[in-house]
Amino acid sequence: MTTALFLVGGLILLYFGAEALVRGGAALALRLGIAPLIVGLTVVAFGTSAPEMVVSVSAATTGAGGIALGNVIGSNICNIALILGLAAVIRPMNVQVQLIRLDIPIMIGASVALVVLLADGSLGRLDGALLAGTMAVYLWFLIAMARRDRNALAGAMEDTVHATSIPTGRGIVMVVVGLALLILGGMFFVDGAVALAEGLGVSERVIGLTVIAIGTSLPELATSVVASIKNEGDMSIGNVIGSNIFNILAILGISALVAPLTATAFSLLDFGVMLGVAICLFPLVRSGFRISRLEGAFLLVVYVVYVTVVIVR
Repeated sequence: MTTALFLVGGLILLYFGAEALVRGGAALALRLGIAPLIVGLTVVAFGTSAPEMVVSVSAATTGAGGIALGNVIGSNICNIALILGLAAVIRPMNVQVQLIRLDIPIMIGASVALVVLLADGSLGRLDGALLAGTMAVYLWFLIAMARRDRNALAGAMEDTVHATSIPTGRGIVMVVVGLALLILGGMFFVDGAVALAEGLGVSERVIGLTVIAIGTSLPELATSVVASIKNEGDMSIGNVIGSNIFNILAILGISALVAPLTATAFSLLDFGVMLGVAICLFPLVRSGFRISRLEGAFLLVVYVVYVTVVIVR
């Protein structure tokens, strides 16, 4: 009963948190002259990645490096294959040129870098410092770009976000409350899901790649689906790409700084699928600068097949 309450309560908090975050974030973007894509890549993406941060760092401090690493690998696969796939099935998403020229290549580069760093079977403190430092540079670049393009993007943003009457103060409160609900909801859900998985005798690798990965990705799922329904495609896809970059560079970087992580329990399949879906996204968005319903369905099938293999093996 307690496990069920944690699962249901977490889902409820996640939904209302995503609703508040998307509305507040869009309103602030409109009033501050910042494009929704930038908001999705920064505030929303980092906020919805907070559960992954909490879980991975906590796992690293308790010596459960497999959960910390599996959480990020599984979440990145889930973000692209499940979340973007589902969001595209709900409503096909147009893709901005910036994502194709900058952010998706950075996500692919971060994924490749992670696989290379893990070639020796571990992610040490030096590796963590390299990842975290790269994240700082990327964040600085996004902020600088947002300031530079502020006036040029303001007019286009009016059509994308739709004029809103939400005052700035209320928008800030909505973002803060939304983030808090997302974090709390994600923690509740993960606690319930982990208790359920451990009761079934599931291995640490499987828990990290599936139950915890899906649980901590629920904020991204809720935010992207709500954004897709509201026709905020920029925020939806920006949220996913930004979260994946943040997961690798910031979360694994900080987790490895706290305690080195070992990757011996993971297979080439796990790393291959994580890297494969990241690379696969590029030609999908490059063709017609949009993700169609058919392409979204393809991503969903990939995710279902991968999770099935992980559980069965």
